[in-house]
Amino acid sequence: MSNKRLAGKVAVVTGASKGIGAGIAKQLAAEGAAVVVNYASSKEGADQVVNEITAGGGKANAVQADVAKTEDIGNLFAEANKVFGRLDILINNAGVYRFAPLEEVNEDEFHRQFNTNVLGIILATREAVKYFSNDGGSVVNIGSSITSLTPPTSVVYAATKGAVSTITRVLAKELGPKKIR
Repeated sequence: MSNKRLAGKVAVVTGASKGIGAGIAKQLAAEGAAVVVNYASSKEGADQVVNEITAGGGKANAVQADVAKTEDIGNLFAEANKVFGRLDILINNAGVYRFAPLEEVNEDEFHRQFNTNVLGIILATREAVKYFSNDGGSVVNIGSSITSLTPPTSVVYAATKGAVSTITRVLAKELGPKKIR
């Protein structure tokens, strides 16, 4: 039996090919979890994260999925279950941003950010819940201090992260009785 606190657990980390997501994936693996490294377009980055984890004796698998697409999300969790046989942890990290003054904000950019940063969390969490055991699971949504800093030109991104905070509170109440925290 391993003395690592996440031994035997399986985690999906969205947006894990670089940055904060890559760091989270590596730390979860260091704590003993098998990790699904999700990426939207950076296969090379995801493969590098997987290689670092496996070189250190951990278990990891890279899976491509656009978190804003229902079919991709379904495939992501089906693959996680196929490879590792269970799911215990979801880290909703995938996110995009572009700061722009109000006069440059357009529908396409608005929807790009909201689809990834907000819809992606809802779709991924909805799918993860199907795979958690009766013992429950853990969902971590990555937010941002931008909601309190509110810098100029951040209107769309700040709005998405405000939505993330609200989604997190609502789903904590909705999913808590199912032992999902």
